[in-house]
Amino acid sequence: MPTDFSFEVKARDASTGARLGTLRTSHGEIPTPVFMPVGTAGTVKALPHEWLESLGAGIILANTYHLYLRPGPERVERLGGLHRFMSWQRAVLTDSGGYQVFSHRDLRKISEEGVSFRSHLDGSSHFLTPEKVIDIQRVLGSDIAMVLDDCTPYPCSRADAEKSMELSMRWAGRCVSRWQAGSVGSNALFGIVQGGVYPDLRARSVGALTALCPDGFAVGGLSVGEPKSAMWEVLEATLPLLPADRPRYLMGVGTPRDIVRAVALGVDMFDCVLPTRNARNGCLFTSEGRVLIKNAACADDRRPPDPACSCLTCRRYTRAYLRHLYMSGEYLSAVLNTMHNVSFYLDMMCKIRESIAFKSYGKLLAGMEKWPE
Repeated sequence: MPTDFSFEVKARDASTGARLGTLRTSHGEIPTPVFMPVGTAGTVKALPHEWLESLGAGIILANTYHLYLRPGPERVERLGGLHRFMSWQRAVLTDSGGYQVFSHRDLRKISEEGVSFRSHLDGSSHFLTPEKVIDIQRVLGSDIAMVLDDCTPYPCSRADAEKSMELSMRWAGRCVSRWQAGSVGSNALFGIVQGGVYPDLRARSVGALTALCPDGFAVGGLSVGEPKSAMWEVLEATLPLLPADRPRYLMGVGTPRDIVRAVALGVDMFDCVLPTRNARNGCLFTSEGRVLIKNAACADDRRPPDPACSCLTCRRYTRAYLRHLYMSGEYLSAVLNTMHNVSFYLDMMCKIRESIAFKSYGKLLAGMEKWPE
């Protein structure tokens, strides 16, 4: 699938499957492993883009489903495309919206042709096909687009997981055909591996996607309620099957400890709402574990949220003040907490990349229990 997008593995850790690489897009180079802050509706909640840039975020995630409903792809196109509309000149990955349709199960109906659903905003009726999802993402102008997939819940019977996976693979084929029929651009298209918690179904999914030759491979359908042991079983069986020369993206995962472990298995890209959502709920990720800023123990605490962190929040504000903001319902609470949590995740990825470069990832992995769960 010829594009200007490229991925290069620059180093591998000798004792694990961890990889150091570079994603090249028309909006800059991104070192991997990378965490992509989630900007569902074209914004990472509570963070101005200038702050994201200052933290070193090279790529963020936006969501096709939400942007399709509001403000609409046609309006985004009239205003110069997603990057100009957002005033964000670094890379953007757009999810296809399959997970969002999954999360509104009572509002949607799936068929071979596509998915019909009612908007969670106003109840209006819509119909998305694999082809339409590709067209929308082309209009948005994201650097990395995703195929439309069907995400199964947990628990899910083997028969239902197989049926869903096979539908997702047929949809992936239609997405690739639509993609290839369009003008060749600088953006890329990733496939999504499905198959529930059944490793053999995941292997069949990998085989089907590999034949389509997408620019990268995502592992979807995890972190949907299954036990962590099942998630790791799937990843340990699936990741070695993926082409070594393509980026590997684990969708929707996860905690800092999850990310450290997944990197050891060879994952290159991550996204998750945990740092931003938890921030708005008063939960901070720190080098000392999770800090619940709303707890009474923080009321007279003059320490920064994380003594080991150099973000703006930790340089200037105390736990006592952050608790006061949270308990008072001040908007600044979400802003400062989010600044810290996103900074923590991006700094963690820097440490991960450094340890791979210095061939010491095994040591970082051995101390995995130090990272927040």
